[in-house]
Amino acid sequence: MLCLIKLVEQHEASLFLYTILVIFLVALFRPLLLCLSRKRGRRLPPSPLKLPIIGNLHNIGLNLHRSLWHLAQYFGPLMLLHLGAVKVLIVSSADGAREIMKTHDIIFANRPRSRASQKLLYNYKDVASAPYGEYWRQIKSICVLHLLSNRRIQSFRDVREYETALMIDEIERASSSSSPINLTEICATLTNNVVCRVALGRKYAGESGRKFLKLLTEFEELLGVFNVGDFLPWLGWMSYVNGLDARIDKVAKEFDDFLEQVVEEHMAQQKKGPNIDPVNGEEQKDFVDVLLWIQRENLAGFKIDRLSIKALILDVFSAGTDTTYASLEWAMTELLRHPNVMKQLQKEVREIAGEKSYIQEKDLEKMHYLKAVLKETLRLHPPVPLLVARESAQDVEVVGYNIAAGTWVIVNAWAIGRDPMSWEQPEEFIPERFLNSSIDFKGHDFQLIPFGSGRRGCPGILFATTINELFLANLVHKFDWTLPSGVKEKDIDMSESISLTVHRKFPLIAIANKCSC
Repeated sequence: MLCLIKLVEQHEASLFLYTILVIFLVALFRPLLLCLSRKRGRRLPPSPLKLPIIGNLHNIGLNLHRSLWHLAQYFGPLMLLHLGAVKVLIVSSADGAREIMKTHDIIFANRPRSRASQKLLYNYKDVASAPYGEYWRQIKSICVLHLLSNRRIQSFRDVREYETALMIDEIERASSSSSPINLTEICATLTNNVVCRVALGRKYAGESGRKFLKLLTEFEELLGVFNVGDFLPWLGWMSYVNGLDARIDKVAKEFDDFLEQVVEEHMAQQKKGPNIDPVNGEEQKDFVDVLLWIQRENLAGFKIDRLSIKALILDVFSAGTDTTYASLEWAMTELLRHPNVMKQLQKEVREIAGEKSYIQEKDLEKMHYLKAVLKETLRLHPPVPLLVARESAQDVEVVGYNIAAGTWVIVNAWAIGRDPMSWEQPEEFIPERFLNSSIDFKGHDFQLIPFGSGRRGCPGILFATTINELFLANLVHKFDWTLPSGVKEKDIDMSESISLTVHRKFPLIAIANKCSC
């Protein structure tokens, strides 16, 4: 009996100790268990294995759009990356892009913040980076109404045709000696001249123009550069050590000095009286004049300050010049790589032009193959392959996956343009695919979104494409293009620059032979 009592006492003691141990373990691991329980109830997008602290930073390369595309081949069209402390959703399919930019557009209408964009874009006062809200709506409305509306774009027709004719004449002079022509420089100069005249009222040509284009190139590179401090804040000091902060400050100051001079010149001109066109007797108003008028009359519904004016002018330059000439140089690259396409385009353009020396904008509407060539160029070479990032304002479900508030979203337009689920022979340059297709790049067809879509889509599509169509048509109308001696179509270097806007890494050099037709 005594033995039985002792056995019961030992059992009770063991049970007591076991109970205490269980309570301790539950208290210790309860937060982890709750976290695992919550995750079990959520369906997260596939993700590569992440490392402590850096997450998936080791998975991405310098050509970000290509490395993200390669990862998507393994992890799917919706993929979650952990870049340091930041969760980033990578979208590589038309269905995913439609959910982000249409179904849940307002949830993803904000932009994430970065050190470079804060300094270079006047603390987010421009259209591209401003937080979604009333300020953004007002300044976007100003840009669309006074620069990018159909009526305003048509009013700049004479500027585009005149500057195109000047550039064609310059090429013609070079062709007489069969000198190689830097088509990259030609395309950049033309677009810069048009944008400067439309926005500023005059060109910045010659040495000042070249300096400006060099500054713009560095500006775009810095906006696209990887800053470790944006993803690992405790390593933000590295941008001081490696000189990145100094480069950003230098470019920001140089651009600000230039824009300040532009504004001061316009204010001085306005004091002298209106600028009258000697041809038609009408008052000439460029975009800066309009912005100063809106500020003076307080027409924006809020006080538009000097920084906002400079930020809007900067948007016009960076978007209007850089992305536009990127499309032109890639279009000419593909035409030189595909002589049969070049001949087909020349046949269409020359038949419609007839005896004209220059193509005019009224001729473009009939040039269906020209439009197909540009669409195919934008499919394979979107100027900004990773569309400007967005950020989720709240928890949301996208294509069956749970996306947390604060997640960055990057839509890989380059990958979507090469998705075999949307395109046959996606790696081939075949403009004919668009001849009997209603697919367009205006943001309604999500398999082709080089300019984005939804609220944060690019409002300058018509402005850019009109320049591209006019200049490309004139390039192939007046000249037969060949490669320099010894260079074959298959030898054309297709390397890309590392920047927000992706250009050719090396300039496109070709020889223009005056057409004898």
